[in-house]
Amino acid sequence: MRLAAEVAGESAEASERTPRSRAALLAAGLVVALAVLVLTAMASVALGARSVPFSTVIDAFLMPDGSSDHTVIRELRVPRTLLGLGVGAALGLAGALMQSLTRNPLADPGLLGINEGAALGVTLALGVFGLSDPAVYVWFAFGGAALASVVVYALASAGRSGSSPVRLALAGVALGMVCTAVASAILRMDTQTFDRMRFWLTGSLAGQTADTLVRLAPFMVAGLVLGLLLARPLNMLALGDDAGKALGVAVNRTRLLTGVAVTLLCGAATAAAGPLWFVGLIVPHAVRALVGPDQRWVLPYSALIAPVLLLAADVAGRLIARPGEVQVGIVWAVIGAPVFIMLARRKRVAAL
Repeated sequence: MRLAAEVAGESAEASERTPRSRAALLAAGLVVALAVLVLTAMASVALGARSVPFSTVIDAFLMPDGSSDHTVIRELRVPRTLLGLGVGAALGLAGALMQSLTRNPLADPGLLGINEGAALGVTLALGVFGLSDPAVYVWFAFGGAALASVVVYALASAGRSGSSPVRLALAGVALGMVCTAVASAILRMDTQTFDRMRFWLTGSLAGQTADTLVRLAPFMVAGLVLGLLLARPLNMLALGDDAGKALGVAVNRTRLLTGVAVTLLCGAATAAAGPLWFVGLIVPHAVRALVGPDQRWVLPYSALIAPVLLLAADVAGRLIARPGEVQVGIVWAVIGAPVFIMLARRKRVAAL
């Protein structure tokens, strides 16, 4: 009997140590991901279509002399890198939030038409109303993102069968094509606005100034903070609405706050860099394969890994077409399209 009690006690202690050791391991993984993010940001500043020695990069920060190389680094590459950090974190977290809330493994700000709705809002602001201040037209992006979310869910839920992952994706792609077509029609009527936005519509981190980043950063930060705070209630909602209510979760409020966070993240990211596909689709899947379904880890990991991949794709686009460059939206489309096909062709596209 005493031997059995000792064995039971040791098993209990081991079961307590296992979650603690796993949490410590995942926390260490976050530190590693942050270090990789810093290294990727440094590479984004140092590498580009124009070859600049690394010593010159260091001098540009420590002893700027106004030379052309220093100007490129300080006024072009640094804002571009910071923009990539913010946009990547926003889209990665938005995708994880959407997949968790809808329990839809195909949920993505681009696939569900949210990015295209935000892009249409920006196009209306610039092409129709002549609003060029990012702090103003970002509200059009928010409105377009929110309206697209409502329309896609309504279309996918129509009929007796209700919404499903594939129906949501199809409705999102269809709405996205409509939004893109309307935006293109508006731009064809105004060649000046078209010349300004044609790279933006492809999805690009180039061409934005530090002032634009400063104006959009508060919205991104607000969306990131709100999204990360929703990890615990989203974990409970994964058990179902009834179980969530029994555990004390305000279901409607959680859904509303998640929608607000997604709108802030997608609206600000799209206003800054244009519609970028597949970032919010691929990253949460990769993260869940590493850390499991716990949103307390999925959300922060998604917010860290997404900018790493986005900046890496942006650097690759600069290097493969020197002295020109390939927009990051094109690079991500080449990467993300096969992954989406693989996910959509699974025999069971199960709810998360």
